[in-house]
Amino acid sequence: ISDQKPLGCWSVKHGQILTCPVVCNFETHEYIAVHDDKVLRIWKDEDINLDKAFKATLSADVYRIHSLPQGGPVVLFRGGGVRTLDVLLEAPQQEIENIISGEAIRWSGAFMEGQQPVLIFTTEKDGDFFVYIQKPKLSSLHRYKLEQQESAKPLCFTAHITNQTVTLLCLYSNDSVYQVLVPLQQDTEEEEEEEKEEILSKSLLLNLSVSGAVLKGTSLVVLDKDHVAVLGSLAAPGKKPTECLTIWNTKFQTLQTSKELPLGTSGQLWCYEEKFFLIHGKVLTVILYKCETSSLAAAVGKLKNSQTPDVSLFLNWNTLEDEELVVSFQSQESLALKAESRMNLRSRRSTVAGEQPAPLSVGQLLINYKNASAYVFENELKKVMARAPSPDLQATIGSVVTALTDRCKGNPKYYPTNFLQQIVENHELSYSLCPDLMAVALEKKDMPLLQMCLERFPDIPEEVTYTCLKAFLSISEAQLQSLDVNVDSVICYIDVELDDKDVKTEIVENGFSSEMDQDMCDTKIPEEMGFTRSRGESCPVGLQKAALLNAVLHSAYTETFLLPHLKNLPAQQAILFLRYLYYLYVKCSEKVNTTLPGIRSPTINQIMDWMCLLLDAQFTVMVMLPEAKELLSNLHKFVRAQVRFYSELNKIEGSLRELQRLNHLRESQTYSIEVLEII
Repeated sequence: ISDQKPLGCWSVKHGQILTCPVVCNFETHEYIAVHDDKVLRIWKDEDINLDKAFKATLSADVYRIHSLPQGGPVVLFRGGGVRTLDVLLEAPQQEIENIISGEAIRWSGAFMEGQQPVLIFTTEKDGDFFVYIQKPKLSSLHRYKLEQQESAKPLCFTAHITNQTVTLLCLYSNDSVYQVLVPLQQDTEEEEEEEKEEILSKSLLLNLSVSGAVLKGTSLVVLDKDHVAVLGSLAAPGKKPTECLTIWNTKFQTLQTSKELPLGTSGQLWCYEEKFFLIHGKVLTVILYKCETSSLAAAVGKLKNSQTPDVSLFLNWNTLEDEELVVSFQSQESLALKAESRMNLRSRRSTVAGEQPAPLSVGQLLINYKNASAYVFENELKKVMARAPSPDLQATIGSVVTALTDRCKGNPKYYPTNFLQQIVENHELSYSLCPDLMAVALEKKDMPLLQMCLERFPDIPEEVTYTCLKAFLSISEAQLQSLDVNVDSVICYIDVELDDKDVKTEIVENGFSSEMDQDMCDTKIPEEMGFTRSRGESCPVGLQKAALLNAVLHSAYTETFLLPHLKNLPAQQAILFLRYLYYLYVKCSEKVNTTLPGIRSPTINQIMDWMCLLLDAQFTVMVMLPEAKELLSNLHKFVRAQVRFYSELNKIEGSLRELQRLNHLRESQTYSIEVLEII
């Protein structure tokens, strides 16, 4: 997610439709999908064509596939039948029983109880809701009817299993969460259970209202036995409703924290391995969280502090705009101490006084020093980084960089260029940890810092890469002379000075000479094309700009996302960039191993990929511009000459291999003269 790069992409044929979410089989590391309701597909990462992947046509429509880490995939059919994937693949056309009649499945979930997978799903028919609990490996099935609620109906469900009891949580349209407890029954009296339909009673767990504002929930997930997260729209009297993510303490009926989502959401919230996943605007947002044991002190402390949302005792939202939201919980002991000290509990006063105050969190420190002088502020940040534990070091440094960039945005005169460069150079960071850093560096025209970020960050968005490229091409050579740009990637091969004196010696590139190439091509190739050095072809950009452009060549990208941005590159900048790429291409071709010397020098593959990408994006413009005609012609001739040269090498490859074989067979002590005729 942090890299923002597609690792794999598969698609069904035109006319086919994926009809349920794709899941991963944790045991075999395979993907499982269903298209057109009945066609099962299974494939792995290395499979390219989905049409050639394993295919099985089933006898009934599939509603959902659930994958359990220890229990394997479980398939739920629209008729209510359940099969484990292993059993289903033994006979894909086996008959699937139709358990529900006229009912529509509204929600389903899979869990592990001991060694047995348990599948729970709810259905609706004529306004009535039913709950089914199945153990597919034991062929166990139980059906219950949910107690009706006047003037309200369930909007969504979630569940968890604890101590042989299913806890079903239901979010209702009356802005309340209800709880239903269902014991996992044994099947000793199965027939009797089938004859009567048990009605499940529910109890009110939570009212989604606080200080007169009501949360219109759309999605609900369980965090632990005492906390739930609700995604919805918070409507306060006289104010416009705003979508937000909220965390509630069900044990003490309190709102622990909330986060506004101004760009809007899809109404869906997922939770997996202590991470929230939700769509915020057009971005998939990931929020890390960690729940500690619930206590009254924490709940009361949060309520007393509700007027200062920037400082939350229960939860510290460290927001990195829309790219990543990091949630960290402070230790529960410090929460209890702080809350009780505010409540002035006499019985605890002596205990609290005897204990050392808990160390402040990173978020609290940053808030405390945000108005300090630049010197004090930076010194405190250095101390924070120095004492950060290893597991949290990256996140801490990301928070420090974010604090610096926030201060830069608030104070245009403040910009600690040396401090920022030291952090990027000495620590392994990523764009997602500090997304504002490159934007601030672009605004300040800090080219050395941008160079470091491009060379070190693995997850820079293509739009930012393009913006850097445009900035590098537009800045003047005179401005770059005063900047401390790292030129290690170019100093070993670039032609800094242009020498107009004739050079008698000819450089043969990959077996080429000007005479040989003139025999291959119908037209005479100009000397300035690079095959000979009679005029000393020089680099079209200066030393510093070449180093900056090399940093762009090193950055990771996805062609699909970068191409639309390159189409907006001004024509003159596109020509200059292509001239530099062509210069690098010729330089690489001078070497037998096609490798440029230097540290972080671009590879031949990077040069070729960017050249092709730029030509794809700007080809129409290049063809129309007179100043680009000679460049395109030279590039075409150079590539054509190389293709023909390698074609000639391929023709004698067999003869060279035969010669190598004869050398191995020849006796070293005998003297002979052999004539090998290469046809």
